[in-house]
Amino acid sequence: MNDTQLLRYSRHILLDEIGIEGQQRLLYAHAVIIGAGGLGSPAALYLASSGIGRITLVDDDTVDLTNLQRQVMHTTERIGQPKAESGRAALLAINPEIEVTALRERAGPARLLELARSATVVLDCSDNFATRHAVNRACMEAGTPLVSGAVIRFDGQLSVFDPRQPEAPCYACVFPEDSGAEDVACSTMGVFAPLVGVVGTVQAAEAMKLVIGIGKPLVGRLLLLDGRAMEWTAIGVARNPACPVCAARPHAPAR
Repeated sequence: MNDTQLLRYSRHILLDEIGIEGQQRLLYAHAVIIGAGGLGSPAALYLASSGIGRITLVDDDTVDLTNLQRQVMHTTERIGQPKAESGRAALLAINPEIEVTALRERAGPARLLELARSATVVLDCSDNFATRHAVNRACMEAGTPLVSGAVIRFDGQLSVFDPRQPEAPCYACVFPEDSGAEDVACSTMGVFAPLVGVVGTVQAAEAMKLVIGIGKPLVGRLLLLDGRAMEWTAIGVARNPACPVCAARPHAPAR
């Protein structure tokens, strides 16, 4: 690290659990963020400010006035711009020393697998089950840890799915594709703005813990947030030995 980086990241370096070595791991890491909206905004902002060296934002949508109530990476002046490009501008304004790639696309299975294989960690900040399952399949095949979050109304949830751990469940173990669950859109149900900040920020924290190799990640645990009572509940989740996604997955070596 150069002198500017030592100063910029000094509050991390002061932490015994991180230090210079941990900060270097962040600088060498590549985080792929699927969705540059309510969850992706705080997650990306904290990863950028914390020094994740490479960030890829994937989103095919454009900035809309209704987004600005909670999607803090975007501004009124950037209404109509692609969210991925708007997000890139916001991240580079905070930390011009990192590399940010903006992909304005709805990534299909092949693209998601390519991205997962290139990533140190993937953050699923999308808003629909189809994308979450597609991202999960890509991460399981690539052997890349996945940090998944979701928020609707006053409720949030998040977990970490790490295919490097043999007994760890995947997203499909917890939320099977054939469960009949239906997407609930915030455009019809609403969302309490600060909750996406809370959950997205925790996603960033979990991603950084995975990169640095510190603490106890949310593997095998589903964290639920009731925003009305401001209560967290942790539920243990187990791997489904018959899961069609991860039952026969190869165990990737630790990165």
